[in-house]
Amino acid sequence: MKGVISTIQYPHWVFPVHSLQPSFLDQLMFSPEQVRTLRQLGESRGRQELFSQQMPEVLSALRKVATVESAESSNRLEGITASLPRIEDIVLKDAKPQNRSEQEIAGYRDALGLLHESARKMPFSAPVIQQIHSTLYRYMPAQGGNWKATDNEIVDKDAEGRVIRVRFRAVSAVETPQAMSDLVTHFASALTSGRHDPLVLIPLAVLDLLCIHPFSDGNGRTARLITLQLLYQAGYEVGRYISLERLFEQVKQSYYETLEASSQGWHEGRHDPHPWMNLFWGVLLAAYKEFEERVGQLGTGRGSKSAQVRAAVARRVAPFAISELERDCPGIGRDTIRAVLRQLRDEGVLRVEGQGRGARWRPVEPGA
Repeated sequence: MKGVISTIQYPHWVFPVHSLQPSFLDQLMFSPEQVRTLRQLGESRGRQELFSQQMPEVLSALRKVATVESAESSNRLEGITASLPRIEDIVLKDAKPQNRSEQEIAGYRDALGLLHESARKMPFSAPVIQQIHSTLYRYMPAQGGNWKATDNEIVDKDAEGRVIRVRFRAVSAVETPQAMSDLVTHFASALTSGRHDPLVLIPLAVLDLLCIHPFSDGNGRTARLITLQLLYQAGYEVGRYISLERLFEQVKQSYYETLEASSQGWHEGRHDPHPWMNLFWGVLLAAYKEFEERVGQLGTGRGSKSAQVRAAVARRVAPFAISELERDCPGIGRDTIRAVLRQLRDEGVLRVEGQGRGARWRPVEPGA
């Protein structure tokens, strides 16, 4: 959901019913398949703790890759791009940002660092949400961390920037401080009651945050960072090692479609959160599956080098250079990577653009 400041004055909304209120939570019903998914995620969390104890060096390598991918994908979801070498310099070497896009990427780097180090000590509170947003804007001329001053809405625009459809009208600016206070209060109450699995409450909290749309800009990135915070606090730390932001970007269309579907009727408390929760759990389950596969490959050498390169290519959602695959496939030589890329090109999976050091490999869309 991408926020665009609106100059239209909206009528005063009836104060919204949040997804985390007891009356709403008590009405939620889950299918056997959803229950199995939650059980699988709980089992994955248990295995994650075992890997953390046995393979710290492998996890350190995965964490470095995930941090770069998270900064790259979460910003690219909002149309903020930079070259991979610059992203790596900014994220891994603390290079000084040189333009607006790089300033936003540097801010995301700092926010990720804050959460990776301190998420378990940071309460889910309005001031912490404002702190995370402020960190995003640390290198920007505009000051972050302030609730929106004017009403905003989520819209679709045409190529000329004209609004063609209003997807959702967010909570008004005047009601935002109270809405955010209610959000964190309801979450804490639901969590301490012990009646609901944290994996049910977390996607609902993220949905409510996006429906409130508390900031004039940066709501999507803030929501994805809050996702990591709440998952870490619940013991689901796969986002440290596998980029959830990359996985959300890989299903970008479904990401926005499910958020839109689950926001319909939100103001009146008649919304259906299941489309969004199903996508959220599916992404988390995919992250754990990839995590276990990559830990196995890096830790034990399991699987052929060719298979590891193919798996790394499958994770790519944008054009990439050979150097990027080298980063993703430690211990595999460039000649092997080149050979696999040529095979994938001949199979119609990839096409190459440019030559020499400037060559980029682009995934071919199915049916293209």
